[in-house]
This record gives sequence, C-alpha cells and structure tokens, in this order.
Amino acid sequence: MSEYDFELDKILEEIESSEARMVALQFPEGLKTYAVSVAAEIEDKTNATALIFVDPTYGACDIKECQLEKLGVDLLIHFGHTRFLKD
Repeated sequence: MSEYDFELDKILEEIESSEARMVALQFPEGLKTYAVSVAAEIEDKTNATALIFVDPTYGACDIKECQLEKLGVDLLIHFGHTRFLKD
C-alpha cells in the first residue's frame, strides 16, 4: 500500500476482537493521502464501517471525543508519523 507500516493486521484483529461496527480513522496531514486505502481495507476485511476524520489533527492529544460519541463510533484508530516508544 505504501512505504508506511499501518499495522493493518493488528487493526483488523482489534476490530474483530472488539466487535466494532463503526471505526473512526484519524490521520495527521502528511498521511491523509492513505486514508481511503486504509478505510477500504478495513471495510473489505471486516463487518465495520470506516469513517475518515478529515479535520486537521495536531497530535495524539487532539482526539475528537464528542464527535465520536455523536457518531456512534465503537473504535478510534489514531495514526501518527512517529511510533510511541515504551520505556
């Protein structure tokens, strides 16, 4: 799909294990060009509907919780440029 590793296997596994039906995808500006491909992969391989949040994202702290609730989102997948590192 791209030079980026979106860890789709882990995402698909989480969607299945949580039985999520509505999945929101949040990408930073530089990765939004991949959003449609990721959403299509999710919808092709699960029973979930994927929503792409296109509002500007300013980091991991910029999660649209009130929008998620109003839309009935079961699971949020937040993508970033840098992997969070464990201590």
